[in-house]
Amino acid sequence: MKLSKLVIAAAAVVAGAASVSTSAFAQAKEQFFPLLSYRTGPYAPNGVPWANGKQDYIKMINARDGGINGVKLTFEECETGYATDRGVECYERLKSKPGVSLFDPQATGITFALTEKAPVDKIPLMTLGYGLSVAQDGMAFKWNFPYMGSYWTGADILVQHIGKSAGGLDKLKGKKIALVYHDSPFGKEPIPLLQERAKMHGFELQMLPVTAPGVEQKATWLQVRQSRPDYVMLWGWGVMNSTALKEAQATGFPRDKMYGVWWAGAEPDVRDVGDGAKGYHALALNGYGTQSKVIQDILKHVHGAGQGTGPKDEVGSVLYTRGVIIQMLAVEAVRRAQERFGKGKVMTGEQVRWGMENLALDQKKLDALGFSGLMRPLSTSCADHMGSTWARVHTWDGKKWDFSSDWYQADEQILKPLVKAGSEKYLADKKMTRRDAADCQS
Repeated sequence: MKLSKLVIAAAAVVAGAASVSTSAFAQAKEQFFPLLSYRTGPYAPNGVPWANGKQDYIKMINARDGGINGVKLTFEECETGYATDRGVECYERLKSKPGVSLFDPQATGITFALTEKAPVDKIPLMTLGYGLSVAQDGMAFKWNFPYMGSYWTGADILVQHIGKSAGGLDKLKGKKIALVYHDSPFGKEPIPLLQERAKMHGFELQMLPVTAPGVEQKATWLQVRQSRPDYVMLWGWGVMNSTALKEAQATGFPRDKMYGVWWAGAEPDVRDVGDGAKGYHALALNGYGTQSKVIQDILKHVHGAGQGTGPKDEVGSVLYTRGVIIQMLAVEAVRRAQERFGKGKVMTGEQVRWGMENLALDQKKLDALGFSGLMRPLSTSCADHMGSTWARVHTWDGKKWDFSSDWYQADEQILKPLVKAGSEKYLADKKMTRRDAADCQS
């Protein structure tokens, strides 16, 4: 889609979202979901399907189920352009809306900025697959929920997979792994884990930052050509990913030696590169496709009724499905909170936070929700705000993504000490103390 059309479409969607939700605010009887998004700028091709998936799930729950135990859901989008200052502005504008539930900042930089605001405002943050890796420690980060994985779990799994493909982790000794990363909090997050793994296995870690948004990478790939790493990890987002793949092709670096994070493994990252990206691997945090019951229900109840947020052919794509999963987890957190604080009632941010901390979605529950094949079971607690640390690898064949590994789980023996040390430092820096057992019941 041309940029002018994208902007027009974005404006229409945002205007529509506002009209859907504004009339409901006065009644204060609906559960409100503030939706931070970026439909414009260099990250729009990735941000749009993510945002559309969240909206469509809300619409589907209202249309199919009449809301959550009779409580209708409303939403309003706020455009951040992936900029931290605009994200904070959106948060401040939407946080006091009646029935506000939680925020999904959709950016690690925005998450960093909101982490100190959330405890004051008593509104939880869901950062599925991104954000602060140390926030897995719920005893230190009461209001942060990095569901399904962090950049430390992702980096750990990639090292496991590369080691396996090389014939064992011991075969990484003496190898060189280059990290081509977005020069931002997002891109820097995996570095401590990779440094730890490098010490363990004896590989050299070369760090190559790319200035945002990542459209200029010639100097970076000249360094790659000169240093000749055995593998490249791509920690990119938006236009940076397709640019990296094109530069790798131009410099002759083999794409089958490139491994991306799960934000560098969707259709927009490879579609324009086509055969030039063939063999490129990336983490897959979730399943995708149109065969699952939840996607079929969205096609029936939302797109079938002419209420789809975006194009129908986007439904079931990698990032669209991730948006659906994020919104499902938000809805189930509200539902869980209602079990304790009152079915059929609008939940406060504090109550939703308890629901997020006490989720228990086993396979039977996921199947009942229509998410079979899309994600692993997830179970949270006061101590564990992540709930799941699994991911797969998929590979681009020139036309589509295909899974190329089984599920991996991040190594807790490596993660736990890093998380504990990081959370202790955070608490000391902020002059805060750990939660106690009594607080876990609140």
